[in-house]
Amino acid sequence: MSHHRRHRRIGVITGSALLLLTATACSGLGRTTVGTLAFRAHDSPVELVYSNTLVQGCHRIALPRGAAHVHNNTLVDIVLYRTENCRKTDKADGIYVATSLSNVTAPHSLPWRSFTVVGS
Repeated sequence: MSHHRRHRRIGVITGSALLLLTATACSGLGRTTVGTLAFRAHDSPVELVYSNTLVQGCHRIALPRGAAHVHNNTLVDIVLYRTENCRKTDKADGIYVATSLSNVTAPHSLPWRSFTVVGS
């Protein structure tokens, strides 16, 4: 085997090993949404924007009075909840908001306090 072929083979093996190691390391990290979720309280100009949100788990909406407006500008669907722990109650089911859509609560209804990503 020529010297050039041996270096090439070693380079291919090393590159493959690094690629496999990188893929293995990244698979342990949580997947995130692509795009942004924007939340705003009722009659408030302040907008809270989440980006690269973890796909798994319950996410609390960090607005003191909760959110009344949402714009889902991600590539995934979400479910909004009136509770802080993503639980449905007898008076407050989850609200489904598909990708690239918005939703607004009625003026006297409870605000959204948390959300989950569909398919997580």
